[in-house]
Amino acid sequence: MRTKSAKQNKINVVTLGCSKNIYDSEVLMGQLKANNKKVVHEDEHDDGNIVVINTCGFIGDAKEESINTILHYAHKKELGEVDKVFVTGCLSERYKADLEKEITNVDQYFGTHDLPNLLKALEADYKHELIGERLTTTPKHYAYLKIAEGCDRPCSFCAIPLMRGKHVSTPIEEVVEEATKLAKKGVKELILIAQDLTYYGLDIYKKRELAKLLKALVKIDGVEWIRLHYAFPSGFPLDVLEVMKNESKICNYLDIPLQHINTELLTSMRRGTTHEKTTALIAQFRKAIPNMAIRTTLIVGYPNETEAQFQELKDWIQEMRFDRLGCFAYSHEAQTHAYLLKDNVPENIKQQRVAEIMELQSQISFELNQQKVGQVFKCLFDRKEGTQFIGRTEFDSPDVDNEVLVDASKHYIQMGQFINIKITEAGDFDLYGTPV
Repeated sequence: MRTKSAKQNKINVVTLGCSKNIYDSEVLMGQLKANNKKVVHEDEHDDGNIVVINTCGFIGDAKEESINTILHYAHKKELGEVDKVFVTGCLSERYKADLEKEITNVDQYFGTHDLPNLLKALEADYKHELIGERLTTTPKHYAYLKIAEGCDRPCSFCAIPLMRGKHVSTPIEEVVEEATKLAKKGVKELILIAQDLTYYGLDIYKKRELAKLLKALVKIDGVEWIRLHYAFPSGFPLDVLEVMKNESKICNYLDIPLQHINTELLTSMRRGTTHEKTTALIAQFRKAIPNMAIRTTLIVGYPNETEAQFQELKDWIQEMRFDRLGCFAYSHEAQTHAYLLKDNVPENIKQQRVAEIMELQSQISFELNQQKVGQVFKCLFDRKEGTQFIGRTEFDSPDVDNEVLVDASKHYIQMGQFINIKITEAGDFDLYGTPV
């Protein structure tokens, strides 16, 4: 029979999935701190007696990781190592009934919009006045800034609208207020996130207002880099390119998931674009901002994807030479439009196609990186690992892109500082350099 743990009351928040989940965990932790609760994020000693797991339910691998994490802490509760386990986020929004039935040793499950109820379960009050009062988990010099929640796009493969709801933009003044507070705490880089940045403003201002928001954010003292994540190709507001061109604080960087290039598959995916339109859009980006780094993500193994369509995708990647690229095997998600189709590309073929795309991109990345040798880049340094200081150029986002490595046995670099680095050597995804 389990006994109550002897641990001091402490809430350990465990975050799985994307940067939007990191942001949500930070908001939760800010609320808990304002309620004088002792709270930690993914405590390395795992000594919180209350655990909150913020789950991801996006695709198969992410769901499996979330379920395994829930089972891990449910088992710890069984052993008396923790007292309470709460689950929140996308997985429990989408599969709450199933989870309650299958994993019964969790105290309570909450969805993505259940923060006040989760706080109540944690014996805390939801404080409406806490705009931007987050307990950030990233290095103190950069932070994610969520400008909208939910998504109105009808993509056939995606379950996000089921888990996050309709698109809701945060008013410009509230985003600016939060960004100003972050800057006062030492944040130098803002990474703008949403399910769809380019839809920003349509719901509350009746027009796309991402450019207007950017013009307001660049005025904040202390912020030196503003980075754009998760743009959508259809209906992209081209006035954003003008702001990027004219405002040095806006990084010449864009994360724009394109998913595929074959028009037939794009139509089935309900992406609202074609091979020709997508190629023309990338050309517009590069004409407006010649040195823009473009990051994209692709899906292979979508229902009915033929060898010819996959080859078309590979040829196009070779032609486009993206700076950064990620690739996922299609995940057949219940309640999505594509679920009506037969998941008829075998799993081994999906994984083989992922490997081929990433091998191709590795070669492209290597060739592009070789061109950087001898050049000097302004870099922001995030951390030290072993004998290396690790930083990034404006063309790289944390965790997903290239890194700049500097030998710590020869040079000293203060974390969170911008340093000019001359690149002396380059690999597929790493650059090596020395301070100028």
